Amino acid sequence: MADEKKRDDVELGEKQPNGHFEAASRPPSSTMQGPPIPIPSVANNPLVSILTYCGSSILMTVANKYVVSGRNFNLNFFLLFVQALVCLIAITSAKAFGIVNFREFNSGEAKKWFPISLLLIGMIYTSTKALQFISVPVYTIFKNLTIILIAYGEVLWFGGSVTPTALLSFALMVGSSIIAAWADIQHVLQSYGGDALTGEAAEQISTLNAGYMWMLMNCFCTASFTLGMRKRLKLMNFKDLDSKCSPTSTMFYNNLLSLPVLLVASLFLENWSSANLALNFPKGARTYMISAMIFTGLSSILISYASANCMRVTSSTTYSMVGALNKLPIAISGLVFFHAPVTLASVSAIIVGFVSGIVYTVAKIWQKEADRGAAQKGILPTTSASSQSMRDSLKS
Repeated sequence: MADEKKRDDVELGEKQPNGHFEAASRPPSSTMQGPPIPIPSVANNPLVSILTYCGSSILMTVANKYVVSGRNFNLNFFLLFVQALVCLIAITSAKAFGIVNFREFNSGEAKKWFPISLLLIGMIYTSTKALQFISVPVYTIFKNLTIILIAYGEVLWFGGSVTPTALLSFALMVGSSIIAAWADIQHVLQSYGGDALTGEAAEQISTLNAGYMWMLMNCFCTASFTLGMRKRLKLMNFKDLDSKCSPTSTMFYNNLLSLPVLLVASLFLENWSSANLALNFPKGARTYMISAMIFTGLSSILISYASANCMRVTSSTTYSMVGALNKLPIAISGLVFFHAPVTLASVSAIIVGFVSGIVYTVAKIWQKEADRGAAQKGILPTTSASSQSMRDSLKS
């Protein structure tokens, strides 16, 4: 399924719109069939892999924003259905040609994985709704709040820990979100006049508030999906047959199980009248809209490969730092392509959010080094065995 993923900034890497999280490089599974596909030398270039990862992230975000920012667009479930269908067709075709390989469909595994697919739908749907109402920079800044929820979810359920440096990054994340929201509201009041209770300014602020509510729901859905997927990956022991490709097993199940749910939700919850279809796909932009929807499905595969390849040719530390730095160009893309307001407050919010990501990445690096040093000295680590097993399962 298409969306936001990208890396989960806690341990999984950036959360991707197809709902999959790239794990660190690992030895190929013994069930791998045939010799590995040779990777072109350009793919082994660290700089090229980093630029490809960053570029694909920006491309995916901009394409999704283009689709959902249509003035009258309201077929979000249908958009997700198209993205999931395109992604499923692409990866099954790639398997047929021997490009990738993954385990066959198993009804028992499907039943166990279905709750994760439902969480994925909630995550991606709320993401598209949030993008409809708020700008890309604000969306990127607020997305950092998911990191806080996941971190404390680990503390509650997996025995994780939060270091003082991580707490500092959390404070910066909350602060950047407050600044971004304040900058949005001030821009509306200055642009439309009046106050927050009357006139066009009140209508615009109401739209922003709707976006903030969808964004809050997205943060909770994303955290639930991330934590739930970690546990399910451990229990089901998903392993892809080619460690140098994205985890196609999880991608396959996520898209396949989501299709019927998205189709039913679209048919029964969305307006399929001819008049509404004409509003969603205006005659002059119909071809562009449909092409963009298909493109976002294909882009989800590109960003998955780019992320996995970036981890393969660089260190985990470099990949984590690239994920933190990548938030800046994504936010800037919203300023460039969608004319988001550029004010001192909005730029400050982007900078603070950018710094918070770097601080958090540094905190995680220091924590890993401390745990490694403690383990070498025979001291109990600061994270529990259950928490560490969840992380190790994603690297095995």
